[in-house]
Amino acid sequence: MSNTINNVMLELTRIFQEADLAETPAEQVQRIVDEISLVTGADVCSLYLEDKNKDLVLLASHGLVTNHPIVIPGGRGLVGMVVKSRHTLNIEDPAGHPDYYYVPQSDEERFHSFCGVPLVRRGKVMGVLVAQGYKAERLSNEQEAFLSTLASHLAVLVSEITLENVSESKINLRYEGISGAAGIAIGKAKLSRAESLLDVSEQKHQDADRELQQWAALRAATVDDLSQERDDIQAELGEEISGIFEAYKMLLLDPALGDRVELEISHGYTLLAALKRSIYHFSDLFRNIEDPYLSARHEDIERLGDKLYQVWLRDFDSQKQHKAELNSINSPVVLVGAHISVSDIASLPTDKLVGIVCFDGAALSHIAVFANALGIPAVMGVGEIKNLVDGDSLIVDGNIAQLIRNPSLVVLSEYEVIINSRQHFDKQLKVLRDLPAITRDGSHIQLLANSGLQADVKPGIANGADGIGLYRTEIPFMVRDSLPSEDEQVLVYQGVFHAYAGKPVYIRTLDIGGDKLLPYLPVTEEENPALGWRGIRFTLDNVQLLMTQLRAIVRAAEGRDNIHILLPMVSATSELDRCIELLGDACQQLAEEGYSILRPKIGVMIEVPAAISLLPFWRDKLDFISIGSNDLSQYLLAVDRNNPLVGKLYDPLHPAVIHELKRIVSSAREYKLALSLCGEMASDPVAVLLLVGLGINRLSMSSTRLPLIKWIIRSMSLADMEAFVERALQFDNAVEIRKLGLEYLASFGIDLLNLQDSLTHSLAQVSSGTELK
Repeated sequence: MSNTINNVMLELTRIFQEADLAETPAEQVQRIVDEISLVTGADVCSLYLEDKNKDLVLLASHGLVTNHPIVIPGGRGLVGMVVKSRHTLNIEDPAGHPDYYYVPQSDEERFHSFCGVPLVRRGKVMGVLVAQGYKAERLSNEQEAFLSTLASHLAVLVSEITLENVSESKINLRYEGISGAAGIAIGKAKLSRAESLLDVSEQKHQDADRELQQWAALRAATVDDLSQERDDIQAELGEEISGIFEAYKMLLLDPALGDRVELEISHGYTLLAALKRSIYHFSDLFRNIEDPYLSARHEDIERLGDKLYQVWLRDFDSQKQHKAELNSINSPVVLVGAHISVSDIASLPTDKLVGIVCFDGAALSHIAVFANALGIPAVMGVGEIKNLVDGDSLIVDGNIAQLIRNPSLVVLSEYEVIINSRQHFDKQLKVLRDLPAITRDGSHIQLLANSGLQADVKPGIANGADGIGLYRTEIPFMVRDSLPSEDEQVLVYQGVFHAYAGKPVYIRTLDIGGDKLLPYLPVTEEENPALGWRGIRFTLDNVQLLMTQLRAIVRAAEGRDNIHILLPMVSATSELDRCIELLGDACQQLAEEGYSILRPKIGVMIEVPAAISLLPFWRDKLDFISIGSNDLSQYLLAVDRNNPLVGKLYDPLHPAVIHELKRIVSSAREYKLALSLCGEMASDPVAVLLLVGLGINRLSMSSTRLPLIKWIIRSMSLADMEAFVERALQFDNAVEIRKLGLEYLASFGIDLLNLQDSLTHSLAQVSSGTELK
């Protein structure tokens, strides 16, 4: 083998760049082992991956004969020894080693050195990288270090490859991503191939007047398109989201853009060439601005340019089949693309769009917000899917953030059963819609909905919500391109308050920072944003935003006594005092302006652990408290649940979280503070046993989970849940607590693995009148 590795990082970069050019996973891993052999001078380089039976399957090899499958039984051979020991094995004369396992017909006996390096991902050995040579000599320290370094990087890549991906069948190809919206969908791929203005060639025209006339017609047609898309989206999701289309219209009708296009046409360029030159002229101007918000506007102007080009292709070019093609869609489709736009969604029949997959994107991207509002399962950040074509069969599993391409009939059948069972299950649960969430021994539990968009309001009411336990005001801010005015906020909040007239509404003030940023506000780089400028800290530093929002909430309440203002991320008495002062000022200002107002109740989110210890000092300042279980769990456990490196450590059923919840409940009782909980714990059946058993009788959750949680509460007594808490508090790990909870639920006829049968039995009791009303 070669004794020199010139530049480790340079060679690593080159190897992975070469692999990235491959079109299939099989070709990708083959290129990797070929390149490693070339760089290290190894006569053989092989990559093994552990399968579900713990056997080691050869994915690819440079040097071995692989005209038949090579599988090394789990724990056997030198490769198995590397897995068991979890460290590198670098030896000469491997055939003489007592653990040597001979693979027939591989010609392995010709090689007299062996170096195996484990591929470790998140604490688990998933495979082994092996280098072998003809000479009976160990790899040098330099070579072994290079392979070890390479293996660390390779483990990340291999974690995204399954044995199915590299098989010749090309079925059940799985791609991991980030959940943008929960749910499962089955459909045919519809690629978002938005033609880009960047691809237009810069040609000269023969008739300037004709180009100017086409420009006027194109601009008018695009304005009409944007208006129609705005109306379609507004009907589905409300005014706050449809405002994106108004922003595009303003850009399109800006005289500066029109003047620039006409100038380029006067210089002899065709309309498309003039558009390209104009759009990218303004895009470059935005890019060069230091202000982060203004710099980011280059994306808006480029998307507008692409929209103009698409309308031109449809209405002014020979390719007029596009619209007819969309109208002819008669089967469920999954929209797939690198950068899916709101226009892409608006262009498809709403009854046919069943899923969304983005190569890029995050859980809080605009498209994820849209998908949640529409109730469409979505998976974001799956990376580029090469060779995907329109019509490929796809399964979108938003629950576990996975995409399955070309599923087998068996897998497809299993998912269809899950979908049909869930739909039937949800339909049956509707019988509970108007029944209260009362335990069998008469304790009433108030079930409220989390919300953040106008589109969330109706599902909450349809599923029998007792009110809104958390209205996230930042979402209407996030889907805009500028801050909403006071009057605009009043209209949004009025819609929510009117829909839930007479029912409690808990409206949280703007909670941005950390992973929730408003792109049109100045951004400050922070080393640890989760512990930085977010929540109430941000809005108090931008007091004009908080004051405007408090005024809008009080105005929208119109004297109602069911409105509660919720303050996020409060960790200091000075923050609480300042907010109380600002609310008083807002009420006084509005009263002096002639509004009929009633001061809303005020409370804080208990999500920073420091707030728990400060409750004795805040007892006379607050009307209520609400536990934000997501952030509280993260801060107590020091785990970012969105970080794939440590996300597996996040579990709200961790004993530390449960004991802190018990402490909060005890404090709330002692200080006579109304208590609620909002967050994912309220949607978890096992967690609900704990929460109700601890004494929390007001829970807020996603509206889709309301029927299930109501069914569970009506199936058990408070005493039953209190007994479960006493047992759970004796455990020191979340795994045992969850196991106990599932067994406990099953003992009361709530088998979460067989929901259909459990529910059918329970509903029979409702029908016969044996269940407590």
